[in-house]
Amino acid sequence: MAGTIKPMLVVLIAVVSIMSVVPKGEAAIGCGTVVSYLNPCLPYVTGNGALGGCCNGIKSLYAAAKTTPDKQSVCNCLKSLAGSTSSVNLGKAAGLPSQCGLNIPYKISPSTDCSKVQ
Repeated sequence: MAGTIKPMLVVLIAVVSIMSVVPKGEAAIGCGTVVSYLNPCLPYVTGNGALGGCCNGIKSLYAAAKTTPDKQSVCNCLKSLAGSTSSVNLGKAAGLPSQCGLNIPYKISPSTDCSKVQ
């Protein structure tokens, strides 16, 4: 019996360790992913190019953000990116979803409260 308790204890410790590292409801979409989807938009929002393939990236990003934590994570990344550089035209950035035929429940802006995004 002692021989079966030790392996079960090891498995239990491993499961508890994994659960503590990945909290329930954690977003699967990080800022690196957001940037990779929106990279084609950079010339447009900085005034150095056309809209081009930007809409494909935006549509793919919002299709990937299915859960509330994912949507909030995307919102926080966009908020951070919008406020991180003066070369981004905030009007163009905020207008991207409508330009691409999407309706998102928040404005892409450094002042957006992403905790309210559902």
